[in-house]
Amino acid sequence: MGVQTAMDEVHHAPTIVEALRAADDVAFEAGRDPSVRTLRVLLAAIASNDDIAAIASVHALAEMHDEEALRRLVDLLSDHRAFIREHAAWALGQSLPRAEAVARLLGMVAAGGFTGMLAQHTIEKWSGVAGETLAVPIEAALLGMTDASSRAALVETLGLIRQPIATRRLREVALDSAESEQVREVAIAALGQRLDSAGLDEELGALVAGEGRLAAAARLALIDLDPPPAAHRAPRGLTVAQLFLHADIEPSLSAAGAGDNGGVATLLVRLGDALVSGAGPIERVLTLSRGPLRHSAEDLLQVAGTTSGHVYGHVPLAAEPVASAVAWPYRVAARRGIRRILRAAGGVDVIHLRMADVGSLAAADVARELGIPTVFTVAPDPHSVIRSLEDAGALTREGFGQSDLRDHFWFRTRLVQTLAASSSHTVFFPRPHLVEEMRELIGIDMTARSERHTVVAEGVDLDVIDCAVAEARAAAQAADRPAAGTPLGVLAALLEGLPHDRRDLPLLITVGRLHRVKGVATLVDAWAGSSLADRANLLVIGGDLDRPSRDEQEQIDLIAKVVPPGEQTRRGLILAGHRANDIAARWMAAARFGVPGLAAPGGAYVCPSIKEEFGLAVLEAMATGLVVVAPDGGGPATYVDHGDTGFLTATWDTGRLADAVAAALDRAVDGDEKRPRRSREVVVTRFTIQSMAATLAPIYSSVVEQEAEFARSARLPA
Repeated sequence: MGVQTAMDEVHHAPTIVEALRAADDVAFEAGRDPSVRTLRVLLAAIASNDDIAAIASVHALAEMHDEEALRRLVDLLSDHRAFIREHAAWALGQSLPRAEAVARLLGMVAAGGFTGMLAQHTIEKWSGVAGETLAVPIEAALLGMTDASSRAALVETLGLIRQPIATRRLREVALDSAESEQVREVAIAALGQRLDSAGLDEELGALVAGEGRLAAAARLALIDLDPPPAAHRAPRGLTVAQLFLHADIEPSLSAAGAGDNGGVATLLVRLGDALVSGAGPIERVLTLSRGPLRHSAEDLLQVAGTTSGHVYGHVPLAAEPVASAVAWPYRVAARRGIRRILRAAGGVDVIHLRMADVGSLAAADVARELGIPTVFTVAPDPHSVIRSLEDAGALTREGFGQSDLRDHFWFRTRLVQTLAASSSHTVFFPRPHLVEEMRELIGIDMTARSERHTVVAEGVDLDVIDCAVAEARAAAQAADRPAAGTPLGVLAALLEGLPHDRRDLPLLITVGRLHRVKGVATLVDAWAGSSLADRANLLVIGGDLDRPSRDEQEQIDLIAKVVPPGEQTRRGLILAGHRANDIAARWMAAARFGVPGLAAPGGAYVCPSIKEEFGLAVLEAMATGLVVVAPDGGGPATYVDHGDTGFLTATWDTGRLADAVAAALDRAVDGDEKRPRRSREVVVTRFTIQSMAATLAPIYSSVVEQEAEFARSARLPA
């Protein structure tokens, strides 16, 4: 093709997603022809106003493996554009160590954030061949650094240097009472990974005798040096690990809807239970999520001692919960925590990865290290978000670099490709035109090696929903106020704040995280700016209203611009915050049947997400019997019967969203008594958690059998 032709494909690609895919050819051609002309083409693109072509060229420079190209790449660490500096730091990881780049990379590490993570990753790659020469500048950078966060990042980076030269300084920092606790903690964690560990038991043991985070960190470091043996279990069945590190996952799902505790957290609890309760081959499910440092050692004992059933392990990341979008700097901590739990569990047969996030990035590294095969659920994320934002005019080629700094589109699209390519089996959500979209958006040909690809629909727990429907129906028929303290009683207390003239209106309800991708602020805008506000009250379930994350606060502020906080209840808007999954189910049912004297029957459920890969809450609403409104792409389009069980629309457009919601309210009260049964039947026949588990279990078995066959063929231990 030639580098110029490949670059033309990037420049003239009709969409941003297609331009991102075309960038791969630029890198390939640059590596194939590392000539002077290729360098000129790339440098011209870097200087242009086309951000996508510029970023593509940065990565292509690294593929040339040419001295002049690498010198130019190092120069880009000082470019005036932050996104170019970030991608240069990432791209340098493909080259041999460059001494002239180290100081600037360490400056990025010290500054932190996503860029710091990429720079640290490059330093870690270089350390394999130049660890001793890298340790010296890291120590030099520490000499003039006083900020605790920056020092911690540099000490963590020093801990990635495997050579013995780093151990001495790590011990000094860990034992130095003049250092901040944050810095000492990362030094202690790094010591747990050292091969040259003579004397460490005694030093770490002295720290364990203390209190607080340092004692907890020292306890974990000792465990890393000498992990507890997993309990012996007869080989009766398989152990499957699954993870989502950005949620507080526990059996009661009490934090559902807060921060990143969305549908995936609920799914993992229900799925893990279903996998081990069936008659299939799964004996144990290990679900990993975030958790406090002080409980980590106890968690390990429970994991190590549990031979069957659904067990939970918690990975300590930060002192306070961190949203997924800003959790990338915790890559090293996540990797150590995941490795620690998997080693304690012993005999993990397969790991299922689902998100292109720091947890999957870290878990994939651990899986490679421990020889555990992976299954990856492939979703076009962020591809679908990019397409939706471009359609809405919110993302352009010229402004792509700045958007990429915030949302890491380029890195995440590459991570999806990498995780899919390295997995033993890939799983896909059902969606219209799935084969074509996977080929166009991600570059996966599902028709090639089709035995390694499976479409798996997610599922919901009908028992929870059926109980909710029964309670809401009974309460509506009794025509009495629900008992205080019960889920419906709590809802009634919220509705009592509405003006009397709004208590005969139905409820529009939405459930989900307060994040811009979920579109709640857009829904409020569509509702408040149209006749919908006269037809229904709006109940928003989700978000930590008392201690909002950055993403949550952004959405709260946007909502406040449309409906000021002092006017929200008066105008019919109720922000209820996050609620447990079973409570949300009961409130959905109440939207269908009404709450006597406080809300009329005939409500509707609205999913205003920019994109929805599958839509568990939409399915729960359908199983409840509600008419739903959902995005016209992705998963919902495969199960919502437009005009009957719900309405599909461009949810990013407030006008079209308002029209769809109005149609849903009309449909909810049109007298079609069979419509709720049709909605529920869709879920019963296709989307239960039991059917999902029954589909996944054979996939896990086939992956394990395949790995055993590989081992036999190579004459290696399975």
